[in-house]
Amino acid sequence: MTPDLTLYDLAGADAALRFSPHCWKTHMALAHKGLSAKTVPWRFTDKESIDFSGQKLVPVLVHGTHVVSDSWQIACYLEDTFPERPSLFGGACGRPLSLFVNSWADATLVPSLARLLLPGIHGLIHDKDKDYFRATREKRFGKLEDLPAGYAERIAELRAALLPLRQMLGRQPYLAGSQAGYADYAVFGMFMWARCTSPLELLAADDPVHTWRERLLDAFDGMARRAPVGAA
Repeated sequence: MTPDLTLYDLAGADAALRFSPHCWKTHMALAHKGLSAKTVPWRFTDKESIDFSGQKLVPVLVHGTHVVSDSWQIACYLEDTFPERPSLFGGACGRPLSLFVNSWADATLVPSLARLLLPGIHGLIHDKDKDYFRATREKRFGKLEDLPAGYAERIAELRAALLPLRQMLGRQPYLAGSQAGYADYAVFGMFMWARCTSPLELLAADDPVHTWRERLLDAFDGMARRAPVGAA
């Protein structure tokens, strides 16, 4: 029997546009496990609709009476609840290593990418979210209209920050080894954030990270590649 799963997932003004890097981690984890979930589009100011989760952010996964928030906690829940399905971590040792990669991606890639993506995202979100989005993001990153002036420098910084990935992916097809695992999805979610919201080319065509990203776009019958994008 297929489990009854519901995922609250960040959406743009177009409900089909799902661009959260953390929600994409969960989409890939579900696909890896061979699971599907009913998705509920959620927007930045829809805080009350997920009050039942005890916090204010997505992704939120509902499985019967179980409610799990945070993409890492969801991955652990899927691994522990469905152990008969393909492992996200490849064994006990892989879980802490995957957590390290997840933490590195959040700490290193989110700030760099945010400065590149936030102006475009502001144009893609629902009107009711725009004031909230601007106020909260400008507190951290500065005026949205000022960010594009630094794009070339930011892309160069991003490519430099990817050196550990580039070295690893020059030796093996995935961060997890010969097959993809949650460590890959933790980073790939960041590139889906960019793909869904910006036309900027962040990777050189001869970069091993580019080749890896293409493999994951094609994974699970091209699930990620088929996802709607908000920028041409």
